[in-house]
Amino acid sequence: MNICRWIVLTVIGLLGLFISPGYGQDQLSIQGFFPDEVEQQFQWEEKFRMSPHPDSLRTFMRWITEEPHHAGGPGSKKVAEYILAKFRTWGLDANIETFEALMPMPLERSVELIAPEAYTAILKEPAILEDKDSSDEGQLPTYNAYSADGDVTGQLVYVNYGVPGDYDILDELGIDVAGKIVIVRYGGSWRGIKPRLAADRGAIGCIIYSDPADDGYGKGDILPEGAYRPWQGVQRGSTMDMPTYPGDPLSPGWASEPGGKKLTMAEAKTLVKIPVLPISYGDAMPLLKHIRGPVAPASWRGGLPITYHIGPGPSTVRVNLIFDWSVRPLYNVIARIEGSMYPDEWIIYGNHHDAWVNGASDPTSGNVSLMETGRGLAQLLKQGWRPKRTIILASWDAEEWGLIGSTEWAEKHQDELREKTICYINSDSNGKGWLRIGGSHTLERFITEVARDIKDPKTGQSVLDALKERLISQADDEEATEKIRMRPTVAISALGSGSDYTVFVDYLTIASLNLGFGGAGGGGVYHSVYDSFDWYTRFSDTTFEYGRALSHTTGTVLMRLAGASILPFSFVESAETIGTYLDEIEADHKKIEGATKLDFPGLRHALDTYRTAADQYDKAIQTALKGNSRETSNLKPINTLLYKTERAFGYNEGLPKRDWYKHQIYAPGLDTGYGVKTIPGVREGIDRRNWDETRRMVTVVIGVLNTVAKQVEEATGMLKQVGGK
Repeated sequence: MNICRWIVLTVIGLLGLFISPGYGQDQLSIQGFFPDEVEQQFQWEEKFRMSPHPDSLRTFMRWITEEPHHAGGPGSKKVAEYILAKFRTWGLDANIETFEALMPMPLERSVELIAPEAYTAILKEPAILEDKDSSDEGQLPTYNAYSADGDVTGQLVYVNYGVPGDYDILDELGIDVAGKIVIVRYGGSWRGIKPRLAADRGAIGCIIYSDPADDGYGKGDILPEGAYRPWQGVQRGSTMDMPTYPGDPLSPGWASEPGGKKLTMAEAKTLVKIPVLPISYGDAMPLLKHIRGPVAPASWRGGLPITYHIGPGPSTVRVNLIFDWSVRPLYNVIARIEGSMYPDEWIIYGNHHDAWVNGASDPTSGNVSLMETGRGLAQLLKQGWRPKRTIILASWDAEEWGLIGSTEWAEKHQDELREKTICYINSDSNGKGWLRIGGSHTLERFITEVARDIKDPKTGQSVLDALKERLISQADDEEATEKIRMRPTVAISALGSGSDYTVFVDYLTIASLNLGFGGAGGGGVYHSVYDSFDWYTRFSDTTFEYGRALSHTTGTVLMRLAGASILPFSFVESAETIGTYLDEIEADHKKIEGATKLDFPGLRHALDTYRTAADQYDKAIQTALKGNSRETSNLKPINTLLYKTERAFGYNEGLPKRDWYKHQIYAPGLDTGYGVKTIPGVREGIDRRNWDETRRMVTVVIGVLNTVAKQVEEATGMLKQVGGK
């Protein structure tokens, strides 16, 4: 071992970097690697990290964002072919897999205030002289995908963010939205929830606007001087009911390919029932200022220079929308690096390439980092590196429409993916700031260790230390601060939905991670023509250093998962986190007067069984990895058992009201959209006061926890045989 390297790593350890649990004080430990494998692994990782470069990221982004490239249009295919050509130029085995999906494009759009005065909404984002891309031809008009066709006229009711709690307030005030058009501001939940809840209450139309308090001048200077949304900026976006199922609305559970089986539009469960359209705050103000009725509660008031009233009326609006409901092609770019020892064990890393317009931040910032990761791995291959397991890189299409490209691909290959996939890694938009981590808690210890070994671009410390400092600065009190300091891992968030990991974790129950940097910048260009190369290089990761850091992070994740002798799953953090979810649910249940008794003792017993199994496995893996890799026999059966533990969190009949969602610990909330609901079958059953459903789901979760515990116990028994121990 190089003595200088040993000294440096030891000093870093003494400065307080995370010490991987279960490996004593040895800072050279990497989860899943035997001691005689660690040095070579570090050497290959260091070589990889020399490859990603800000100039490459900048070049890729400039090319991809030169023109609009929304899914279903010619720009998306052009971008896919560019990415494919790059992968092949670097020597990677890559191809395009084509699918299709119902993707409506707008033919007519109009919003008119017809009383008490006339106003016709502009529905157009003006070009900015300083940004050449803001005037590009081929821009997708401002609209919400999967809105219903319709020509409706009605009085306006302002419903704040349009979440269930807002409607509870309307009920208290005696305000009914039936037969009315609701106007709702972006935020508070995923946009697709807003028209669904409005339609459920009898509304005939929905207008969604961007309030300046949320991402306009209430936050900072607007474009062109600042990063925030200008008066006529509009947020496009899908309103597909993704909490029911994502992907092509006409093929839930199977791939949408030419000539394949499809539902009729009448049978599709994820299409919006009423017309819905997004508008700017410039177009919203003439509509809102004429609404009367009760003054809105303080928490409902936005940043416009008006008094916010709820209504109904007297503002009366006509909304007219007509769409071309055509099936259009999608282009997923797939690159593959074959594993040398276990080619039928896969690690997949994906980011989408389609955008609503030019999409520099969303999604190109993440996609170019994926490309740089691919380039770096390709360079390692030329130097003699070979991963033990197969690595798949995927640049998905039509994520913006409803996670369509990834969902259709995964549904097509679902049997093989369930059998072979160890983990899915996802990234999406990338900015500047701190590493954001969401995912399966069986990977919490692993990703903490990766963050320990990646350099933060701004401070030069580790990404982990930078993140912990950030969390401490945001802590509410000294108790919370001390908890962060003492925690051996960094707490990662649970995944709901909102990006391409959804089909992997929620449907296929494959362990997943979602990674990206952010939090140090702000802006209001989301899904607008102003999400451009000019905006990104002025206000976001201007030097592309965080794009490089993301590539360093994801590349290290891929190399460690692909090279580990024993896959680095840990179950202690998973069991502890599930325990906190049960605490929350039980506390909420106790607050309900007259609530039906639930089998919380059974849940606690099952969790204790899982926790005990997790602790025993932790001791076994510590002992096993003290040996020598050359002393071990075939580890494949152990690894197969380990990565299939996440499958055991699934329940084939799925969640109530949405059987596509199989995972029983994580799911997007039925009425929150992107936002996660943990132990969702039980939690949402309690919310609905559906006690028969809740009792049934308690039984399901008890069974799931016992099954996972049994698999972990089996893995422990197999580990004890490693190296003859």
